[in-house]
Amino acid sequence: MSSQGRAPLGLVLSTLAVILYLHGPIGIILLYAFTTDDATFTFPPPGLTLDWLGVTVNRPDVWRALILSLQVASVATAVALVLGTLAAAAVYRSRFFGRETISFLLVLPLALPGIVTGIALRSMIGLIDIPFSFLTIVIGHATFCVVVVYNNVLARFRRTGRSQIEASMDLGANPFQTFRHIVLPAIATALLAGGMLAFALSFDEIIVTTFTSGQQETLPIWMFSQLTKPRQRPVTNVVAILVIAITTVPILLANRLTRDTGE
Repeated sequence: MSSQGRAPLGLVLSTLAVILYLHGPIGIILLYAFTTDDATFTFPPPGLTLDWLGVTVNRPDVWRALILSLQVASVATAVALVLGTLAAAAVYRSRFFGRETISFLLVLPLALPGIVTGIALRSMIGLIDIPFSFLTIVIGHATFCVVVVYNNVLARFRRTGRSQIEASMDLGANPFQTFRHIVLPAIATALLAGGMLAFALSFDEIIVTTFTSGQQETLPIWMFSQLTKPRQRPVTNVVAILVIAITTVPILLANRLTRDTGE
């Protein structure tokens, strides 16, 4: 069999080592979510059990935190889809002074360290005297969710020719009809991919949430609070697996949607 196209053995081993380094900790979490020892980490585990799944399902505090995280992620994603799409359309279709600066400022919240964004948001919310609540968490999450949608939609706009839009307008279609029949079908998968990525980012975000949540407790904040309770580690690990599953699915779907478009 010809060796043409085969990767060198050293490169294959290096790749496997990197994958193990990145995903090994996830395997450890998975393993110790089913251990019979609820207080210490010993290897190999003294035994395996499914009892912690039942314990986790029956914890009302887990359900409250999960529902809050799902609600926040859903609303923040909806806000991001509207604002991100409008911003991408404005930057793509208009030529005005400071256009590149505005584009940079739109992307900046995702590039800044989370703690900087969190402190800035907390200061702003305090200055305008908004009580820390569900609303302030959504505001905080929307700042970086907008960036994800904006990047996806802008990339799709740049890959879509203007001739169809111009033809639609020339044939008498109004702006709403042009958007519905021409623009929306062209950017639909970009919107879906951007929305999925935004949802995943919002669902497991903790740094910005810490500064904007007040007394509210999302699932990541709940998990962080459980680290000081050694006998709750298996429950925390089960919840961590749930978070991984919920965030991995939309990321995989978003990757599949944009894989063939180069976005």
